[in-house]
Amino acid sequence: MKRIIAIALALMLLFAVTACGQTSDDTITIGICQLVQHEALDAATQGFKDALTEEFGDKVVFDEQNASNDIPTCATICNGFASSGVDLILANATPSLQAAVAATDTIPVLGTSVTEYGVALGIESFNGVVGGNVSGTSDLAPLDQQAAMVTELFPDAKTVGILYCSAEANSVYQAKVVEESLEKAGLTVNIFTFADSNDVATVTASACADSDVLYIPTDNTAASCDEAISAVALPAGVPIIAGEENLCKGCGVATLSIDYYELGRTTGEMAIKILKGEALISTMEIGYFPEPVKKFNPDIASQLNVTIPDSYAAISD
Repeated sequence: MKRIIAIALALMLLFAVTACGQTSDDTITIGICQLVQHEALDAATQGFKDALTEEFGDKVVFDEQNASNDIPTCATICNGFASSGVDLILANATPSLQAAVAATDTIPVLGTSVTEYGVALGIESFNGVVGGNVSGTSDLAPLDQQAAMVTELFPDAKTVGILYCSAEANSVYQAKVVEESLEKAGLTVNIFTFADSNDVATVTASACADSDVLYIPTDNTAASCDEAISAVALPAGVPIIAGEENLCKGCGVATLSIDYYELGRTTGEMAIKILKGEALISTMEIGYFPEPVKKFNPDIASQLNVTIPDSYAAISD
């Protein structure tokens, strides 16, 4: 009898272990590599997570890691995701995307807050589809419209300084396009680049000394140093047109704004289709925020006595 009971208990234990394994198999594990903690990137990550949680509930588990604006750390994080065999990787910002693409060619990789995928991944004649195991969403607002904001708000400006981090390929791309648009409008354009956060203040001071207006593209390093930039530009009386809203909130007068939370949700909806087998990532086009909005920073605009047209919406705190 004892032998029978022992066998029964052993079988029950085996079934319990098997049941746990089945539950584990049902779990969806998402690796999230975010370049740096910043309001815009945080919002994109949250939108992505919310969309997936609403769809899958407790079945989805997020391994969320932040690289603290260190590119080698992005590689370490993404290599870890590849080794552990996560079901999908969210790469938030360009260096994260580049690291994820280098880490795996089999696990689906979705980027978000990436400005230009062709530039980020070195794809010539990019047609909107990366192919392979990569797709995602872009935070690019129309650059010609951003350039036009300079002449709209500052018609007397003669010289524009474009300020960005030289280590960010997408910033180089944005700067080139905006420079061409501004020069077509008859403005003199000077480029000012910083290598990292250590020389932001010094380079900003040089840019302010030689410019009537500054333009700063969507740039992760600049966004993380917006207070340092404002501390130089505001006392100098030099207004800034920013590439995105959160950067503008920190140091700019105006921007052409997208909603990063909604951009993240769009990325999450793409992930849901991939994970449910309803779409192939290899054929997914890069998604964009459909209708950017002209916005302004009331505090800085007031301090610099800039007149803002009624067509601009105020950035709220």
